[in-house]
Amino acid sequence: MLRKYYAYAKINLLLDVTGRLPDGYHSVAMLMHSISLHDTVIVEATGRQGVEIICDVPGIPTDERNIAYKACVAFGIDSGLRIAIEKRIPSEAGLAGGSANAAAVLTALRDIYAPGMPDENLRGIGLRVGADVPFCLLGGCCLAEGVGEILTPLPCLPKEYGIALTKPAFSVSTAQAYATLDSIEIERPQADFAISLAKQGDWAGAFPLCANVFEQAIDFPGLAQARRQAAKSGALLTQMTGSGSAVFSIYRRVTNPGGIIQALAKIDENVSVYQPVQRGVCGVS
Repeated sequence: MLRKYYAYAKINLLLDVTGRLPDGYHSVAMLMHSISLHDTVIVEATGRQGVEIICDVPGIPTDERNIAYKACVAFGIDSGLRIAIEKRIPSEAGLAGGSANAAAVLTALRDIYAPGMPDENLRGIGLRVGADVPFCLLGGCCLAEGVGEILTPLPCLPKEYGIALTKPAFSVSTAQAYATLDSIEIERPQADFAISLAKQGDWAGAFPLCANVFEQAIDFPGLAQARRQAAKSGALLTQMTGSGSAVFSIYRRVTNPGGIIQALAKIDENVSVYQPVQRGVCGVS
């Protein structure tokens, strides 16, 4: 039997790196939100040897380097599966495409082999695969703390909001971005205040306080200009997501989406519009 899942991308409405842990990882405080951009992951139990992974985008590894394979190993299954990934989430963009794929595979494995497994246990397995995987399983809007695994669900963005998104041609190494942050003095965002407002669903108050500290570590041509122009067209928030390089802009339907899209097109002409999503991985019948 084939099992199909939508694996949703995420954006970071707020991203603050709060410290470095003894194991070399970093502690964070993030406001994360699922959006309607998604990969489609199809999982089939075949009974054949090994885990077969196929992907419709060239250059994506389809062996043990793929995070979907790592998800299988973490779950305890290393044979008898075929995983097909229809990729729409750009790679190396800060959108958690790989983590979303891993979350979809873990969801499929639970559905096939352990349907009684609690969500919390599945997220625990997900954390062994990647820091963003637990959020991709839960989805919606969350405050993420620790290394990203401590999740507090928050009120989601209203459904009428639009999210314009573009991914410039260059990519960003997350490891290098963290290394740069460790070497510079960071201007701290007003994270605590923004988070307290987000907990109340006061996004109008929270957005002016939101920031992504990785923007201080990356030379991003055109971002400041695009942000100013998007704001003039009614954008509520424009910033990079994750460690980059994708940039999003949030607006209300009653504002000027055309002007906001035109502003982001100064970064890259391929701009698409998505909606907030209130859940994580979604099974497709």
